[in-house]
Amino acid sequence: MPEASLLLAAALDYAARGWYVFPLRPDYPNASEDEAKRPAFPNRCTAARCDQIDPRCRAAGRHVGWEERATTDPTRIRRAWSRQPYGIGIACGPSGLLVVDLDVPKHPGDTPPPQWAGLFGGMDVFAVLAEQHGTPTSWIPGYGPDGLATGIDATYTVTTGREGRHLYYRHPATGPKLGNTTGGLGWKIDTKSHGGYVVAAGSRVNGRRYTLTFDRAPAPLPEWLAQLLTPAARPAYQPAPVALPPDRRGRYVAAAIRNQVAHLAAAPDGERNNVLFASAVALGQLIPVTTLTDEDVYTALTPAALSAGLTAGEVARTIASGLRIGQQEPRRLSTAGRSA
Repeated sequence: MPEASLLLAAALDYAARGWYVFPLRPDYPNASEDEAKRPAFPNRCTAARCDQIDPRCRAAGRHVGWEERATTDPTRIRRAWSRQPYGIGIACGPSGLLVVDLDVPKHPGDTPPPQWAGLFGGMDVFAVLAEQHGTPTSWIPGYGPDGLATGIDATYTVTTGREGRHLYYRHPATGPKLGNTTGGLGWKIDTKSHGGYVVAAGSRVNGRRYTLTFDRAPAPLPEWLAQLLTPAARPAYQPAPVALPPDRRGRYVAAAIRNQVAHLAAAPDGERNNVLFASAVALGQLIPVTTLTDEDVYTALTPAALSAGLTAGEVARTIASGLRIGQQEPRRLSTAGRSA
């Protein structure tokens, strides 16, 4: 069967399972691994640089990201995969999945830190964690002494192109939404859920195919894993007041700040940095035509962004980028005056 037909059939199968899929870039032998795993959007379309050439972005009047594009609609899937042999991305959050990514060393110098000395990769580390929490390792597909998944916690498993493993679990129905982690559980272990995606079985990356190792319905996320992955309560950062004149334009700016802070507080997982960028652009457009300053925008947006879970470094970078773009396209004075 041709490669495109195989990928189309696989994408339709995932959709039938209730998993939301979207196209990844077709496999090219000379592409870097990160490049090969990227969504198949034109012109490197991102929230920070969206020219709205893409029809979905143009229709929405804003950037439409891969998670929003992911679908279970067979018609859309057939239309996409009939064009090219796209790889398949599975959007974990909409699919109700949390995937544990057990990686392997990629070069001779890729060695474990002291606490994991003597272990080969993510599967070894995960087996140690499982044993520490009273879970036998025989359930890890391909890991047990007989190479079979025999435990009651065995779950849907994919072998990656580099012989790592993706363990698919059902995201807990209650409790906080779990996002993505990189090395948080241990060496060579990442997790993907809300705001994250994985390369699905059937896809190729650098000529290496991802293959289905163990086909069964994803098991519930083990309680011990859920506890380790649940983030600590975020501290509430109190906003500092921004000094504004008591005239109509000052009231307009104050309302604009309140609106942008509210947008940021309501932003879903995986979109908060994009929303912060858009808020910084919107407020930056007011700086040339009002008394608002760069410092005022940092003062207004930083506490809300930190409370939303963004790090101080990414907050500072994103606001700076948004301010730079916003001030290049200032609002007209008449517009600000009429809106006051």
